[in-house]
Amino acid sequence: MKVSVVFSVVMVGVMTSSLLPTCEAQGWEAVAAAVAEKIAGLWVDDQMVFLGHTCQYSVNPKIKRFELYFKGRMWCPGWTTIRGEAETRSRSGVVTKTTQDFVRKAFQSGIVTEEQARVWLNSK
Repeated sequence: MKVSVVFSVVMVGVMTSSLLPTCEAQGWEAVAAAVAEKIAGLWVDDQMVFLGHTCQYSVNPKIKRFELYFKGRMWCPGWTTIRGEAETRSRSGVVTKTTQDFVRKAFQSGIVTEEQARVWLNSK
C-alpha cells in the first residue's frame, strides 16, 4: 500500500476520532468499521465482457496535491495487449474514461471497427 494512502487513512481516523464522544466504545467501533468499509470500497477489481471478450479493469485511489484521484486500467488478456488508462477525480467516471481510452487505442490499432462498437453499444 502506498504511503500516501496510509497517510490519508490515518488522517481520516484522527479527524473522525475528534468528533466522537470518548465514553462510548461501541460508537467508536461502529464509526471505525464504517470508515474502513468506505476506504476499502475505493479499490475496485472487476471484469466486463467487451465485444465477446472478457476484459479486466481496476480502479485505485491516489492522493495528488492533497486531493483524491482515481486511476483506472482496462485490459483484455488473451485478445490484445492494449491497455486503457485514465485518471480522474471521479470514482465512477474513471471506468468510463478508461474504457474510452481502450476503445480509442483499439480503433487506432485496427482490432475494433466502428460498426462493431456501434453494435456493442446498442446491445447495452
